[in-house]
Amino acid sequence: MPLIVLDRDGVINEDSADYIRSLADWRPVPGSIAAIAALSRAGYTVAIATNQSGLGRGYFSLDDLAAIHARLCQLVAEQGGRIAGIFYCPHLPGEGCLCRKPATGLLAAMEAELGLSARGAIFIGDSLGDLQAARAYGCRPVLVRTGKGEATLRALQSGEATLADWAAIPVHDNLAAASREILRQQSAPKDDR
Repeated sequence: MPLIVLDRDGVINEDSADYIRSLADWRPVPGSIAAIAALSRAGYTVAIATNQSGLGRGYFSLDDLAAIHARLCQLVAEQGGRIAGIFYCPHLPGEGCLCRKPATGLLAAMEAELGLSARGAIFIGDSLGDLQAARAYGCRPVLVRTGKGEATLRALQSGEATLADWAAIPVHDNLAAASREILRQQSAPKDDR
């Protein structure tokens, strides 16, 4: 089954400058749960790659993170979908780890655990780090405007941030819109000339 990689904060759930510290702070972006379930039901393997430096900063515990992820998986399952895995980096930005996006360690871990190649996979994110990680690993980046998405798009348009050939990256209002386009393309008749 083809793999789709999703960022978490700002793509699946609302983001916060104060971090998502508990289940009480976690609020899905409208339509995101249904979008994940629809992708899963259509045969995609959906996995999440998320930077969670709040863990390393002591803002929340592993139990808090597990509760958020359990709720996310439960909501998707209630709509007939499945999240194959959630891969997170607990490190602070300056630690120099190999897993914090834009590094690609989460994608390598995902491949090893799921037995699927992430190369060529669609990677939906809202930050420059998401787009950079996707490009560096050979994924197909997609940008959503939720979370940091609008700011990321403005930074690319103004030249404040740089990413080769960024204008070719599809941009959607949110995960629901991105999902609809992916499913539309999947069901479109193939030109067999």
